[in-house]
Amino acid sequence: MILCKTYTVRRLLLTTSKTYTRTVSTSNTESSSNDGQIKQKYDVIIAGGGMVGCTLACAIGKNSLLSHLKVLLLEGSPQQKYELKPEYSNRVVALSQNTKSLMSSLDIWQHIENARLQPVRHMQVWDASSDALISFNSADIMDDDVAYIVENDLLLHAVNKELTSTDIKNVNIVYGAKISGYELSKHEASSNNIVKMNNGDTYSCQLLIGADGANSAVRNAMGVQNLSWNYDHMGVVATLHLAEETENTTAWQRWLPTGPVALLPLDSKRSSLVWSTTVEHAKRLLKLPEEQFVDELNDALWKHYPHSSAVQACTAWFGSCLKSFGLPDGAARQLPPSIESVVPASRAGFPLGFGHSTRYIAPGVALVGDAAHRVHPLAGQGVNLGFGDVKDLTEFLADAIYMGLDITHDSWLQKYETSRQRHNVPTQIAVDALYRLYTVDLPPVVLVRSLGTQLTNALQPIKKLIMSHATT
Repeated sequence: MILCKTYTVRRLLLTTSKTYTRTVSTSNTESSSNDGQIKQKYDVIIAGGGMVGCTLACAIGKNSLLSHLKVLLLEGSPQQKYELKPEYSNRVVALSQNTKSLMSSLDIWQHIENARLQPVRHMQVWDASSDALISFNSADIMDDDVAYIVENDLLLHAVNKELTSTDIKNVNIVYGAKISGYELSKHEASSNNIVKMNNGDTYSCQLLIGADGANSAVRNAMGVQNLSWNYDHMGVVATLHLAEETENTTAWQRWLPTGPVALLPLDSKRSSLVWSTTVEHAKRLLKLPEEQFVDELNDALWKHYPHSSAVQACTAWFGSCLKSFGLPDGAARQLPPSIESVVPASRAGFPLGFGHSTRYIAPGVALVGDAAHRVHPLAGQGVNLGFGDVKDLTEFLADAIYMGLDITHDSWLQKYETSRQRHNVPTQIAVDALYRLYTVDLPPVVLVRSLGTQLTNALQPIKKLIMSHATT
């Protein structure tokens, strides 16, 4: 404890004489460094803004044990003024309860609530090749909503609004930052990472955090192995108007032979589409006239696909067995909504892939978000895994400071990596396995997954276990 207090006092003495100013600049800013001279030294540099990087900067700035650290956030996008428009954005995220707790602790959630969000209280997932389904009801499984649908740009605005508040004085932000390269320290004891900018500026830091996405330059500079592949599928997104006004608190997902199509609720009359399909089909969907696109989407949600008679007989028999034991047989189900129209110019597509960095850390370096892991969006887990990284990294770093350790000490970095990989890797494997299992249309495979779906839907403890993992 004496060591802790001595270290904390020493750090505070070193930092109280510094004046922290919020720097807003772009890559066109004239460089003040010459021939590689360090323009500014920081304790922590976060390379990459976005939802995860900005939230991490906010978390460090608001943590009482970390608020003395001098932090630089390098945001690649220019600073933009946000305006809440009447029409919803076509890119949304499903935030878990744990993410909500993190956002609430950082005073970010209040900005989202004051704008708009939609709770998800029910989920229904069913197989087009057999009609086997699994449903989740928040009232039966948990004490709160299953998830919250929030637009990406609204969430980022809420984070930035809190990050740039007067409560946070130790975070500098460079907007429009273009990074040309890194020189990373090889030893923990002499951690001094160099970040070089396109405009000639050079920054140094003890701890460099890569929040720069799936094609992370920080990860490449670390030299760690990254396991990745493309699914040869694209995700088609759009904002939809429903044919009828409803409470609309249900998330729908139907597994087609070409991939899942999902509707996420936005309000009583609108939903957000995430349709995973083959690249060829996705490109055709993006080019279709709006009326034809709506027709194809309604077919995807309602069309009766050919069923194997053997699979039907087995699932019917298994359902009757479940019913005889007083368990749900999956026969009772809600019908999905019909789509009336698509919001003009809201359709867009993006490639889908998998990524796993074998290491999340190196001396004086840590990865968060898509820089460390990438998953298929079918379970809505991608951004929640990133916010889990933020929560754990901040807590382990604060614990290290409390114990009097240096911010690059290997012990807390190892704890961070172990904690996150124990959670992230099983989630990634499960999501990848689901994708592969449901994109095979052979009758034996359809039978196995259908029986598994029926059994999972019938056993409440298993559903609670699934939801518990998905929300942590």
